[in-house]
Amino acid sequence: MTSLYDRRSTLAALATGTVAAVLTACRAAPADAAAGNFPYRLSDKQWRAKLSPAAYRVLREEDTERPFTSPLNKEKRAGTFTCAGCGQPLFASKTKFESGTGWPSFWAPLPRAVGTTTDTTLGMSRTEVHCSRCGGHLGHVFDDGPPPTGKRYCMNGVALGYRGA
Repeated sequence: MTSLYDRRSTLAALATGTVAAVLTACRAAPADAAAGNFPYRLSDKQWRAKLSPAAYRVLREEDTERPFTSPLNKEKRAGTFTCAGCGQPLFASKTKFESGTGWPSFWAPLPRAVGTTTDTTLGMSRTEVHCSRCGGHLGHVFDDGPPPTGKRYCMNGVALGYRGA
């Protein structure tokens, strides 16, 4: 009985390690890998000095903040949401809506403010949204938003700043 238990434990450990390796390999390249394509560039050391640890993980390592943790979820005033990395204006407050997902959501970005890439993290294909100026990871866009675009730009609040009107 002990050898069967040991075999199952070993197989479970191997399966867990394999899944972890596959998920790591499926991650999109960090924003820093393509930093040469963006007009606003900082060294890794400068990014770490500029950003909070949470903002660094999201903007530079493509992490995701926990849902319902951003104070920007409740921001309703007129103004502009900006990139926390470089300050570029990204979304007008009039495009913000309550999606119920736990992250600030918008139905459209400002013109030329964001770019997109295919993200195959977790073995599924999603559209990643990044700042067009610094390449910082902001979140993802989905096709289940409200009119007039039908888009839901689901952004990490820690990747955003806010400027009142």
